[in-house]
Amino acid sequence: MRDEPQTAAAMKSTHSPGVGWMGVRRGHKARPLEWIVEKLILLTALSAILMILLIFFFVTREAWPVFTGNVNSAAAVEQMTMEEMQKLSPAQLQKYLELSDEEFRGMDQETIKLLMEVKLEAMAEAKAHSENPDAKINTASWRYLLQPYQWQGYEKPEHIWQPVGNIHKYNIIPLLIGSLKVSFIALAASVPMALAAAIYISQLAPGRVREVVKPMIELMAGIPSVVLGFFALIVMAGFLQKIFGYPTRLNALLAGLALSLAVIPIIFSIAEDALTSVPRSYTQGALALGASKWQAAWQIVLPAALPGVFAAVVLGFGRAIGETMIVLMTSTASVMSWSIFESARPITATIAAEMAETVFGGHHYRVLFMLGALLFAFTFLLNLIGDLIIHRLKGRLEGKA
Repeated sequence: MRDEPQTAAAMKSTHSPGVGWMGVRRGHKARPLEWIVEKLILLTALSAILMILLIFFFVTREAWPVFTGNVNSAAAVEQMTMEEMQKLSPAQLQKYLELSDEEFRGMDQETIKLLMEVKLEAMAEAKAHSENPDAKINTASWRYLLQPYQWQGYEKPEHIWQPVGNIHKYNIIPLLIGSLKVSFIALAASVPMALAAAIYISQLAPGRVREVVKPMIELMAGIPSVVLGFFALIVMAGFLQKIFGYPTRLNALLAGLALSLAVIPIIFSIAEDALTSVPRSYTQGALALGASKWQAAWQIVLPAALPGVFAAVVLGFGRAIGETMIVLMTSTASVMSWSIFESARPITATIAAEMAETVFGGHHYRVLFMLGALLFAFTFLLNLIGDLIIHRLKGRLEGKA
């Protein structure tokens, strides 16, 4: 009977605030250092999410005039004199100078007058090309961004990305095809090699071989992409041209194979972890039934690790389509062709090569940001679809679907 009050007191203290079920005190008062570390980790995670949202907001804000059709890239527009521009209302002048609300409010009268003079010079230069019917086309509208058009001097409608010259052509289809073509070549080259290496290292290789080969492959991820691009430009380009005999030295095949060097370590590392996490009892049971090590790895372990392997391929594809420096050094012109021996210009290489040459707030500037927003949205959608497929595969393996 004497122990009952003590037991009741212990239970009371266990269920008191800040005390765990085993009597361990919790909370910021009991363990202030751990509480601070937990809050810092949470703050870091929230900051990373916030930074991603801010980047997407900034890119979308700069590209929004293109999405809404408020950008006019026509070379031949109605020309006004300085006196006529001075009679315009602030809202009309802002629209004529193609300035955003923030840009217009932040400028003084001298800066606005200078922009008006620059606009007059540009209009005078464009007047010489006004006889060309293509000069009156707003090439930054969605009709010309996506659909082919028969330009002056061409025999048929074409998809053309040519943001230089008197008439800027902004058709984005060649860039989309270039990104997909190079990425698919990279996956076709990297996925078989990375998965084969992951299966061998995790299931078949002796311990000493595993300890040496696995770190070497994973260290490839630390090689700067500019080094891989330089290696492809100097060594691989001439070597592949001698083998296949194609006329264009820098093409989609070279860019894809160079890009695969950056994708292999990512797919290998994630796939190898997924294969290693499969319980050893699966392999031991298959071997006990008379299967060889290769049969156990291919027919038992690989299907069990399929969600992780698929996640590795999805992340590899995201790495391939978002790479910049390698494709920038190994690609040249944007050609509307699915041939792997033709040149290709992915979206990332286009943004990196042309952003420094654009006028801030101009139609070329806006179109490049629109490409960045599309790439951002496509990558997000790709990861979302991949995550849904991975969960479905896990459900099937666990018998839930």
